[in-house]
Amino acid sequence: MAKKQKMKKKCPTHQYFFVPTLKALNNLGGSGSNEEIYNEVISITKLSSDVIDEMHSFTMSEVEYKLMWARTYLKNYGAVEKSRQGVWSLTAKGAKLLKENNIDTKEIVQFTNKKRGVAVSEEGENITAEKKSWREQITDILLNLDPYAFERLAQRLLRECGFSDVVVTKRSGDGGIDGTGKLRIKGIFSFNVAFQCKRYKGQVGAAAIRDFRGSLGTNIEKGVLITTGAFTRSAREEASSEGKRLIDLMDGEELINKMAEYGIGLTEVKSYEVDEDFFNSLLDI
Repeated sequence: MAKKQKMKKKCPTHQYFFVPTLKALNNLGGSGSNEEIYNEVISITKLSSDVIDEMHSFTMSEVEYKLMWARTYLKNYGAVEKSRQGVWSLTAKGAKLLKENNIDTKEIVQFTNKKRGVAVSEEGENITAEKKSWREQITDILLNLDPYAFERLAQRLLRECGFSDVVVTKRSGDGGIDGTGKLRIKGIFSFNVAFQCKRYKGQVGAAAIRDFRGSLGTNIEKGVLITTGAFTRSAREEASSEGKRLIDLMDGEELINKMAEYGIGLTEVKSYEVDEDFFNSLLDI
């Protein structure tokens, strides 16, 4: 039996995103969130829609996946760092590399792989089985949750994010509202918010954004669409269209990240990485 050929990805390798990631952080004033970096990288690279919409998994696009690894390599190399709040920033080393245009992608990859002693896939990406395992496990659970249970999960998540009076409406049908709540900022400003939950294995398109927006009453100031899948480029553009009611988007990766951040159905297991260089250096003292 002939071996099934692996389909070649349209998206460039993670090494391709080293420089755009550093440039994106620089353009953002030296720091930025995952979403801000993603949007800025898309602007810098001018990637086509078919590349941007290519999926890596049910919850993550191929570009998001490659950017994740690009940030990881740059962090291990010391060019960027990440705060406890999840904000990425350029280090002095990263800023210097960018200013001097002295970015050796091969050196960054070799440095990181040597430091971590990791296995590398055919595409040159780290194989982190433990991390992949729990993300895949929680993705499977989310995709198989009862629709009402998924709405209850969204209710809990929004409460953890600072929403109050969060109610699941139990309405049904595409384009409908699954729940409402209030978001109060610094105890002064408050917004009436409606949310919709979509358990998708693929991508949510612009039509879903338009349908959701059309279901919002005049008393709703903001809409939040939560999905286990990903959003197409046209969906993101539709959600932030000028002159229309803005819709905030939370894709599958952000959903899982927030669940991990607030410990919703996930328990952090801490471990330690052995620094072999430290023990070897004892002989030199």
